[in-house]
Amino acid sequence: MKLLLVDDDVKIAAAVTRGLTAEGFTVDVEINGVDGLWRATEGSYDVIVLDIMLPGRNGFLICADLRAAGNWTPILMLTAKDGDLDQAEALDTGADDYLVKPFSFPVLVARLHALIRRSGSRQPAPVSVADLRIEPLARRVWVGERPVVVTAREFDVLFFLIHRAGQVLSKHQILDGVWSDDFEGDPNIVEVYIGRLRRKLESQSSRATIETLRGAGYRLGAV
Repeated sequence: MKLLLVDDDVKIAAAVTRGLTAEGFTVDVEINGVDGLWRATEGSYDVIVLDIMLPGRNGFLICADLRAAGNWTPILMLTAKDGDLDQAEALDTGADDYLVKPFSFPVLVARLHALIRRSGSRQPAPVSVADLRIEPLARRVWVGERPVVVTAREFDVLFFLIHRAGQVLSKHQILDGVWSDDFEGDPNIVEVYIGRLRRKLESQSSRATIETLRGAGYRLGAV
């Protein structure tokens, strides 16, 4: 489960990250609102934990921006102890749940699992480019009526590309969107997965293609 935590309290962020990592989450952290919004927009997450008081852009605005853009990743917002108005505004701007600071870590974990379970019932619509179709909930890939067998990581890369079809994406954008922040391997791993996906699409004679633009990155499109 991949989670984005946006909180400018470095100590709280570090403690929450350690705890959630122990619970099986992969956690990316941003400490200001501008970077948090960018990460939420560019990455693919199961859930977002969002503080309200952030430098650059507050949590209310980030939440509203994501919902306006059609991003319905579950959001749990962290609110002030006596902030009834904060809690109401959090829900009004599109947050799925809120938790009052200071909070119990087991309660946080339980709330996150509940949000992820509920989000699975939303039945996200399939996404298509030409004859390539991805079913997000079932994590299945099709070319026409033919299933394409992909690994979990191949699916994540293809899912990232298809949601940005027509855009040129650099190797580092793909790394940031699919792998976790603490990835310390060879960035050329992106080329490996792009190559695998390209061969699988070509083997099915798909009209969807992954184009390499030398020095710029990759672009998913149709011929």
